Amino acid sequence: MRNIIQDLLTQEERDQAEQLVAQLEAMFTNKLAALTEKERGSYKAINETNKLFVNKVWDYRQNSSTLSSPDVDWEEFEKDYKARVFAENLLGRLESLAYRLESTKILHDYDNYQDALNDYAYSQYSKGAGKPGFTEKVAELKQFFNRTRSIPKSDNTEE
Repeated sequence: MRNIIQDLLTQEERDQAEQLVAQLEAMFTNKLAALTEKERGSYKAINETNKLFVNKVWDYRQNSSTLSSPDVDWEEFEKDYKARVFAENLLGRLESLAYRLESTKILHDYDNYQDALNDYAYSQYSKGAGKPGFTEKVAELKQFFNRTRSIPKSDNTEE
């Protein structure tokens, strides 16, 4: 297969996307946390069951506030809850966009690699035909191809 994807973004759209991402980065500077790996291990994200638990406590607070603990700062709870919902929704949208961008990049990479292989084959042919400049080009490109075949190890290796 050749040219399995085409770039559908105009230069204006690319520039606009870059500007929008820069705006997002600027907006979130000093407003979002960046935990270290150790901190992530300490705090951990709550699992789905615990999210349901938090949601149920939130629901009770909204519908039966007399049953809520007086020891909880409910104003802060509500701020945290709404911020978590916002972050989760935005993150899901951004992850979906990132997945599609990555998939598109993979297809463009594939197209470029296939075309590069075709160019290398043409260069080898042209070198063989004695066309000037192709001997050097093939020598230069040859470094990207490993001449030794790797033989997969068998899982049935006897010891």
